[in-house]
Amino acid sequence: MQTMLRFAIPMILGDLLQQCYNIADTLIVGRFLGEEALAAVGSAFSLMTFLTSIILGLAMGSGTVFSIRFGERDDIGLKEGILASFCLLGIVTVVLNVLIFAGIDGIIWFLRTPEELKEMMKDYLLVIFAGMVGIFLYNFFASLLRSLGNSVIPLVFLAVSACLNIVLDLVFVAVLHRGVAGAAEATVISQYVSGIGIAIYTYGKFPHLLKKTEQVKLRLSRIKEITSFSALTCMQQSIMNLGILTVQGLVNSFGTTIMASFAAAVKIDAFAYLPVQDFGNAFSIFIAQNFGAKETDRIKKGIRTAFVTSVAFSLVVSAIVFIFARLLMSLFIDAGETAVIAEGARYLRIEGSFYFMIGILFLLYGLYRALGRPGMSVVLTIVSLGVRVGLAYALSAIPFFGVVGIWWSVPIGWFLADALGIGYFLLFRKKLLAV
Repeated sequence: MQTMLRFAIPMILGDLLQQCYNIADTLIVGRFLGEEALAAVGSAFSLMTFLTSIILGLAMGSGTVFSIRFGERDDIGLKEGILASFCLLGIVTVVLNVLIFAGIDGIIWFLRTPEELKEMMKDYLLVIFAGMVGIFLYNFFASLLRSLGNSVIPLVFLAVSACLNIVLDLVFVAVLHRGVAGAAEATVISQYVSGIGIAIYTYGKFPHLLKKTEQVKLRLSRIKEITSFSALTCMQQSIMNLGILTVQGLVNSFGTTIMASFAAAVKIDAFAYLPVQDFGNAFSIFIAQNFGAKETDRIKKGIRTAFVTSVAFSLVVSAIVFIFARLLMSLFIDAGETAVIAEGARYLRIEGSFYFMIGILFLLYGLYRALGRPGMSVVLTIVSLGVRVGLAYALSAIPFFGVVGIWWSVPIGWFLADALGIGYFLLFRKKLLAV
């Protein structure tokens, strides 16, 4: 417990600060620019989350390999893995940027964006996607440091950039009146500060891991290894966020009020369950290091401890979100927007009652990734998101349910994925834990 929490808490704080990038955009845009700007930025956030999840998935998969090599004390394998991962993530980032800027109009059409929001959303997206290199640098080096057992330094750089983002948001939007593009500019500048800063720190602190020597080469076998872990983790993250993006398109079809309520509510939602998501990632690194070191007893104890901790924490957060749903919504939108606040509060009370289910799901993702079965994490994601998307479209088409059908589809998807993941582990536990 102490080991996992000591490692997880800086990760949790760090990602809570990272959420501040988008929280600040949403809060300041909602307060200073109004409902339409809030709807445009919220819809763009779903797209940004989907695309950056590709980079995040690759970094997480690479981090699992780094953790296993670190547990095995395989110095050369670790160095060659770092080189292979950096090249892979760099190439993917460049390709994504090219595709995004070439297809920006098609992307806006796919999201079923209302006509009055298209130009505003395009202005935001053209700026925000210029920050993808900064996102790549931060996530790669943060993943490397965490795999070595250092989760504090990524927190430090995020703290600096999150504070910078909030200050720049206020300056660009409230003082310079640069609109939604100004909110995006503040975020991009902050992302580059954290990305470049953590890269310089890591190179200075661990030059022996990053400098290329005669023994360390860019080998095809290492690229395949990184790809085998990263591709499936990336697929898992992408499927998860593609499902969310597809649901965003459905939400957009219900009009600006529902878009605005969803934009604010999902920020609160993500903020609420982010600690258990990061605890799942810390748990995964703990399991991977012990799996590499062949410490089966520590793995079993870690699993029991993690599940109890995650469920207990999730239940407390659920109670807070359920009780204060309307108050939380009023942080993002003027109190006069009663329809937006009411719908957002309804979403939060439905989702928030079942956070323990997604807490368990994040642990299952991390467990299978650490045990060398990332394919199972993909299966669980497909079940969770497939059910969510299918039910969202089916239920929302029934007048009795309407938009509420979209909200209820989420916990049902979590439940079915949890049942499958736990059942699979209980059936094949001995085989999975064989080290």
